[in-house]
Amino acid sequence: MDDYQWFIERVKKKTGIDLSLYKEAQMKRRLRSFYEKKAYTSFQDFFERGINKDEKVLSEFLERMTINVSEFYRNPKRWQVLEQNILPRLDEANRSTFKAWSAACSSGEEPYTIAMILEEHLKKTRRYSILATDIDEAILARAKAGIYTDRSLKELSKEQINLFFNEDRPGYRIKDKLKKHITFRKHDLLTDTYDTDFDLIVCRNVLIYFTEEAKHDIYFKFNQSLKMGGVLFVGSTEQIFYPKKYGFEPEETFFYRKVKEVSHR
Repeated sequence: MDDYQWFIERVKKKTGIDLSLYKEAQMKRRLRSFYEKKAYTSFQDFFERGINKDEKVLSEFLERMTINVSEFYRNPKRWQVLEQNILPRLDEANRSTFKAWSAACSSGEEPYTIAMILEEHLKKTRRYSILATDIDEAILARAKAGIYTDRSLKELSKEQINLFFNEDRPGYRIKDKLKKHITFRKHDLLTDTYDTDFDLIVCRNVLIYFTEEAKHDIYFKFNQSLKMGGVLFVGSTEQIFYPKKYGFEPEETFFYRKVKEVSHR
């Protein structure tokens, strides 16, 4: 058994995270860069002296696995499509509560962006709730705090900043009127059960790190989690090549509408 395979087995026993479901070359590169900076000499050394004995190193390891979203409205043209083309159709369903999920939400910019959009477009007609999940409890704590630097806010207008943030130097703090709509929860896309009845699932810039087999499973689970007609919004490098297999059809680029119930197979 090579050094990395040994590491995979130990990490799974300790944390429940199965690194074999992530693309090996990418994950090894990310983790090797991390442990070399910490002066560990191998994956085995990294686990035995670091992850297994030092809670701080374990926390940093989990955070390194998280794909951080560094700003609000990242790739703003995609969010404009959501606002202008996707939401009006979803709103026509006229259900009492609009339910969204930000999967692998990292430090919180994404679910708060969703909340800003829904606050502006749906508040007068419908209630809304947002589930925001990530595998890393430390980064979820940062997301819950909702404090961000100027850099994260660079795509926002002054009006949006005044509307949704309180100045809390050296940064800005999300206002409670957005926070109250969001539930943050630890969740592993690969192993945990999924909630259901979502109108919208946003999962961007994380699926590229999973194997094809893992993505296959996740797409089926997303289908089961969405209401009929609900939408899956993926990242700009995560096009689904055979959406019909998973009960989806393309609605816009990187937006997939659920058109059929499918069972995992």
